[in-house]
Order: sequence, then C-alpha cells, then structure tokens
Amino acid sequence: MLIYFVEVARQGSVRKASEHLNVSASAVDRQILAAEEDMGVPLFNRLPSGMRLTSAGEFLLRGALDWRKDFARIREQIDDLEGLRRGAVRMAVIEALAHGFLPRVIATMHARYPGIALEICVLPNDSIAQSVAQGACDLGLLLNPQSSRDITVRAFREIPLGVVMPRGHRLQSAKTLRFNQLSEENVIRPVDPLEIAEQFRMLEVSTGLKINSALSSNNIAVIRSLVAQGSGVSVLSQLDVAQARDEGRLSFVPLSDPGLRPTTLALCHARKGLMSSAAALCLRFIDEQKSWTA
Repeated sequence: MLIYFVEVARQGSVRKASEHLNVSASAVDRQILAAEEDMGVPLFNRLPSGMRLTSAGEFLLRGALDWRKDFARIREQIDDLEGLRRGAVRMAVIEALAHGFLPRVIATMHARYPGIALEICVLPNDSIAQSVAQGACDLGLLLNPQSSRDITVRAFREIPLGVVMPRGHRLQSAKTLRFNQLSEENVIRPVDPLEIAEQFRMLEVSTGLKINSALSSNNIAVIRSLVAQGSGVSVLSQLDVAQARDEGRLSFVPLSDPGLRPTTLALCHARKGLMSSAAALCLRFIDEQKSWTA
C-alpha cells in the first residue's frame, strides 16, 4: 500500500502511478481507498487536475519515505549478518583530506569489501554538518563542529597549529615557536571563510602582535603555494601541510602560545535515524587510525 501511495503522491495521478508500477489502476485505487477507510481520513483530494495530498496524506508521505530509507538500511544490516558485505556510503569531507590518510583508509576498505560503494563529497567545512544532519551524507569529517542537536561526533583528533615555511627557512629547526616570533617575517594571512582565520585573529589579540600582511588568501592550496615559492610564512594546521611536508616542499613547526586551542577534526553522523552497516564499518575504519594527519 505504501509503495502505491508514494507513487500516486509523486505522480499526482492514479493512472500515471499504475503505468509506472506496471499494475492496474483499479488495484492502485483499491489500496488507497482501503487505507483511507482504515485510517478514517482522506489521504488525497480528488480534483479534476489530479490527486493532491491532504494534510493527513502529507504526514503519511513523510513517514512512508522515512520507512523506505530505514528499511533499506535494515536490509543492509541483514545482508551484513549473512556475510554479503554490500551497501553504499556517502561521506562529506573537507578539501584538506583529499590527500593523506583518508584516501589510504578508503583504498584499504574498498580492497577488503569491494561490495561497498563509497562516494566522497568534498564540501565547504560549514556545509558538512548540515549535509549530514539532513541525511544527504552518511558521515562527515569536518573541523571544529559547533554543538548541535542534529549530529553526533563519534570520534575526533586534535590537529596542532603551527608555522608553515619553505624548506631551509631559518626557523625550521625550532621544536616550537611563539606567534610573536613572526614579527620580522612576511606573513601570508589566512582569511575568512577559512577556519584558521579566526584562530589567527585570536593569536593577534592574545599576543598584541598585529600582522600587516601584503599577501592573504581564503584558500589553503594558494597559501601553501605562496609559502613554497618563498613569498613568506603562514599559520596553518598540521593537516593542511601534511602532504607538502612529506614531499619535502615545506616545513612545519608547532606553535606553543599559552591558551592556543588546537583545531579539532571530527567524524560525525546524524543523531536521528539508523546507520547502515556499511557506514558503521567505514566509521570504524577511520576511527581506528592513530593519526589523521599522516
């Protein structure tokens, strides 16, 4: 009945729904009439232009769509119990994760469970929580998530902030640095909407050092390129420079200013609804990684 009901609501017509479902129009109509009689309310207004949902019908449609989504996830869990290991996972991540640990984790998981389809969506950081909460993505990896009733953080890692500089820079041998040691440097300023921009401003306030930058950017890749070309140094997270550091193009020295809070990289999912076995497996694979920056 729910399958017929959803199709009539989608098509706005019993005839069109019957053609799409490849069943007779009378069979579809009988199911709708029986449901209305059982519930004691009309589900559709029958108009010359077609079938239009009543308020009760709109409530039922929302429930029917949720039911179909939950049923698909239950099927995945049942398949998982039987060793079929199939399903699909859609994950939203920040651009900084296009390199480094995440592609390796995904490759390992795909090799072990080839029946699971993985879709990685690169989104702006402030769009990831919304995408997960609305069910568009099963999992999200984002920076500094705000407290929310719609998502749950299942795992996180603290990512140090530091000074990124070209190889051979005079400060690269230091174990740690203070922000005020950049007073004589050409500093490339990260600006909004980058998460690091707010922390950069907080460092200026806490140290009293106002950075007058001739160069600034709202793109991490641009900042990395400018630093690698010798245009100056910048303040980024260890995650932002992991690949360039491994390739020997940049050096990274952590900042040790008192009260400096590290960036938090969080793995989250929607608070409501069932998580599929495939998504739970993917979550476990990521959480088991000791480092999320290398």
